[in-house]
Amino acid sequence: MSVIAIRAEGLSKRYRIGQGERYSTLRDVLARSFRAPFRRAKNETFWALKDVSLEVHEAEVLGFIGRNGAGKTTLLKILSRITRPTTGWAEIHGRVGSLLEVGTGFHQELTGRENTLLSGAILGMGRAEIARKFDEIVAFAELEKFIDTPVKHYSSGMFVRLAFAVAAHLEPEILLVDEVLAVGDINFQKKCLGKMGDVARTGRTVVLVSHQLNQIRRLCDRVVWIDGGTIRQDGPTQEVVSTYESAMARGDSISPSQVRKEGTRARFVQWEIGEPRGDNPHMLTEIVSTTIRFTIQVNEAIHKGHYGIALYDQDRQLIWAYSEDNVHLSPGIHHLSHTFPMLPLRPGPYSWLVSLYEDGGEVDFWEGVPGMIIATESYQHRDDSWNGILNVPSRFELDGKAGRD
Repeated sequence: MSVIAIRAEGLSKRYRIGQGERYSTLRDVLARSFRAPFRRAKNETFWALKDVSLEVHEAEVLGFIGRNGAGKTTLLKILSRITRPTTGWAEIHGRVGSLLEVGTGFHQELTGRENTLLSGAILGMGRAEIARKFDEIVAFAELEKFIDTPVKHYSSGMFVRLAFAVAAHLEPEILLVDEVLAVGDINFQKKCLGKMGDVARTGRTVVLVSHQLNQIRRLCDRVVWIDGGTIRQDGPTQEVVSTYESAMARGDSISPSQVRKEGTRARFVQWEIGEPRGDNPHMLTEIVSTTIRFTIQVNEAIHKGHYGIALYDQDRQLIWAYSEDNVHLSPGIHHLSHTFPMLPLRPGPYSWLVSLYEDGGEVDFWEGVPGMIIATESYQHRDDSWNGILNVPSRFELDGKAGRD
């Protein structure tokens, strides 16, 4: 049985609107006391987190995803002991390294060298350990020429490189990383991803917040989708990320095809994956023979119908289409099925569009909702930028000897 590295129960965090947590000087306290009688009696609050419970196992790589303001960073700050929860509690078992804000712990007037030593001490590194790792940290950050320059002259990217290098080389048992990697250039992002992969492979626990879903797919064993301060879904990476992508795609705008006529002669009412059957009838998790089934309710007989179907990806690129003429449908419920030897599609959200015409006139035109989620294993290049539309399993051989499938 795996060891629990992080356990949280009923975490909630309430903020007053217009106020944040801050350190107070005596002058601040006196000023607030003076202003207090003139403030409005109204005391508005909101819950950044509400009743969040979760467990993270030792050596697990967990990703948090969700919209801006969903509560992801608040949760990481609570786990890092930067912020106290309003209710609930969290236990952390292990030495923690965190990178939540650019330049956390850096002093603007100190040089990169001095801040590296200071940050290492703040993060729990002894003098001997800092000295032993100093050259490696500086080389990783690619700041050899600027290490003795005050960090107030650093760009945000330079801040990130140095801060990440210090946090990653601390060798914590638990590494908490927020969205800060988005600030760095693309090459350094790849370098950081590789380093976090190294950290994970050494058996340490990593918790990562990112809007870059390809990073999440590449690194994480499991993903938690946080929405409105609560956990909306917690499960395997491919399943949760694909569901999230599908929801975001549907929420961006309403497609004209979703605005349907009332009182039509026939109406598509639902769709599902008939085979293989799974817990979610709109999610495909295997590359096997697949049957897609649409249900249509016919109110008046269709004698010479023209039926069409199309499959689109999230970028509205047409993936596949088919049509059938002279379709006869009597009043009642009918099922229109399509069986494919396989649907080897790149993981992600997709949408079906079905239509029915008679004598050139539209009978029904429907974008099947919810969208279809492809949550199969990826058989393509490890770098998502080299992935194509098709996700076809293949067998690699070198001089007649089999490699990985």
